[in-house]
Amino acid sequence: MAVQKPSLPKGTRDFNPMQMGRRNFIFDTIKESFRLFGFQQLETPTMENLSTLTGKYGDEGDQLIFKILNSGDFLKDVSAEDLASGAGKTLPKVAEKGLRYDLTVPFARYVVMNRNDITLPFKRFQVQPVWRADRPQKGRYREFYQCDADVVGTDSLICELEILLMIKRVFSKLDIKDYSIKINNRKILTGLADVIGEPGRESALCVAIDKLDKIGWEKVKEELAQRDFSKDAIEKLNPIIHLEKSNLDKLDFLKGFLSTSEVGRQGIVELEEVFEFLQSYGEDQSHVDFDVVLARGLSYYTGAIFEVKVNNVSIGSVGGGGRYDNLTGIFGLEGVSGVGFSFGVDRIYDVMEELDIFPQGQLNETKVLITHFDEEGQKYGLTVLKALRDNGISSEIYPELGKIKKQFTYADKKQIPFVIILGADELAGGKVSLKNLETGHQESLSLADALAQIQ
Repeated sequence: MAVQKPSLPKGTRDFNPMQMGRRNFIFDTIKESFRLFGFQQLETPTMENLSTLTGKYGDEGDQLIFKILNSGDFLKDVSAEDLASGAGKTLPKVAEKGLRYDLTVPFARYVVMNRNDITLPFKRFQVQPVWRADRPQKGRYREFYQCDADVVGTDSLICELEILLMIKRVFSKLDIKDYSIKINNRKILTGLADVIGEPGRESALCVAIDKLDKIGWEKVKEELAQRDFSKDAIEKLNPIIHLEKSNLDKLDFLKGFLSTSEVGRQGIVELEEVFEFLQSYGEDQSHVDFDVVLARGLSYYTGAIFEVKVNNVSIGSVGGGGRYDNLTGIFGLEGVSGVGFSFGVDRIYDVMEELDIFPQGQLNETKVLITHFDEEGQKYGLTVLKALRDNGISSEIYPELGKIKKQFTYADKKQIPFVIILGADELAGGKVSLKNLETGHQESLSLADALAQIQ
């Protein structure tokens, strides 16, 4: 039998212990903030019925859902005619389930199925992997984690405030200092379409404007022209594209610019209220950037829109979200408004690596290695090991009898900061020798003193 060369599916990765230490540092920071803000954790299954997933992400999204073949003889119901008619006809007969594409649609399904048991407003967070059959490229994977927090069942703008506060707290804890939380309101974009004379076309307008960062205003103008926006309408956007003012000055400018659009004015009022809440809470507007042309591609946002970017790094957005008016309508429960935000953990990891700001030391698991010269020392070492672990100190004993040098090499490679050495003198005196591998300092101590020093 040929030896098989191991490999991974494209767009997936292994995470080694060092990477997992760093990832858990990010996850724990985010979860701790979610809990502090009163969000409760939820988990939903890896797979959902295809009927739950399809039709929720647009045609393009439907193509990117990983389908799961039915178990057993999955072709048993498929006729030659079905095969001849193509995938559309065959698929429903061979696959009934798919891997989850995001956490939002499963959440909507959960809310509808459990509507009698949950207390509204319902604040939930979810940290789980999702799968997309996308073309893998740098920073884009087929399996990745999402970290979502949503509040459903209220249209209070306090929820928007809380999202701003959570982002600020998480980034402060992760020591990311140079970032901006871009915020806008979908109603302002609707208003823009109204006042430039292209009412109802904010979706087309948003798709083009969304590319402003990547391709620049000249190219966006060309794209708008291709989408049949009139020359006059495109020219009217000019002052908006080049609006470089403070948040409050931008709002003042827009009050004039959007004065003829009722929905546009409504968007301004909502944003002003969020900024007022921020002030009442005792927080300033640092890192918060009102971006008049922020237009996240997703079509279901109806109010506030958020996007977080870290400045001066090669990675784009590291999180986003917004307010949606009818998340659960697709499952027959109308009128549930909600607002949510998602942290892109993989991207935050890449940013922190690029900036080299992961905390040193605390992410390495084992704190103490117990070393020994013979069987006597190893037996004594087991009692020391119990004392360490009873005191909550992550520790291990070198499992084999061997040269002390080999045991030290093991500690070095695992970056274990302390080594306890148990030789004949230590055994005779009921003591331990504690060596700090970073400083090289070594001394003979009672076990109690050694414990105090390690802690």
